[in-house]
Amino acid sequence: MKIFDAHFHIIDQNFPLTPNQGYLPEHFDSRDYLSAVSKLNVAGGAVVSGSFQGFDQSYLRHALEELGPAYVGVAQVPLSVSDEELMDLDQCGVRAVRFNLKRGCVDSLLDIASLASRAYKMLGWHSEFYVDAASLEEISDTLLELPAVVIDHLGLESGARAALLKLVEHGAHVKATGFGRLDFDPVALMHEINAINPASLVFGSDLPSTRAPVPFSPHDLRRVQDSFDADALQRMLWQNAVELYRPRNVDY
Repeated sequence: MKIFDAHFHIIDQNFPLTPNQGYLPEHFDSRDYLSAVSKLNVAGGAVVSGSFQGFDQSYLRHALEELGPAYVGVAQVPLSVSDEELMDLDQCGVRAVRFNLKRGCVDSLLDIASLASRAYKMLGWHSEFYVDAASLEEISDTLLELPAVVIDHLGLESGARAALLKLVEHGAHVKATGFGRLDFDPVALMHEINAINPASLVFGSDLPSTRAPVPFSPHDLRRVQDSFDADALQRMLWQNAVELYRPRNVDY
């Protein structure tokens, strides 16, 4: 079964990197990534901008050129980003904007909602949110009003469950990623999400698992494969993500 890896990072030290909360990741470029997933039948994926990359898009453009049209980007952009810049990023394969509330995003909620709505109306981009349980609860009413929302890493904490499931009921996507970051059983929550909306879950490796207490292992994927039937797996490993990210590869 093919896999669309809905969440991983490329860390190329040939491009700008800025320590975030004292953390700077090790080099992990496109070749490192492809080597790491070479036995997993990954046929596409989403390169996600990290806190340590700020608003730099040069690394992302380069990574998408190297990886090819089966891969898309998730960019962090300033509130001042122009329509022309957004359109140019879209041409390069970017399909979403990310708001990292967990690692120091200081934009106002009103401004975040404005940018998320603009990107969706212009280009059909969805918005991805990296948040902890307290933040998710605080902003959930705003997220319910946005046109296309994705929550990273199953909400990170068990306390996010109620707010997360409410968002799923209203059409949000959820990334089944970063199992080594969680304080709960991911598979149990995935079953709850899948029962509410089979189109919600998308699976990702989270490679190279920056700052995760336990890094990604192929065992994480096998655990999912052993826990769901073929139809559910086809959706969460491939179909849901391809429909969400719309890779440039027309053969999809």
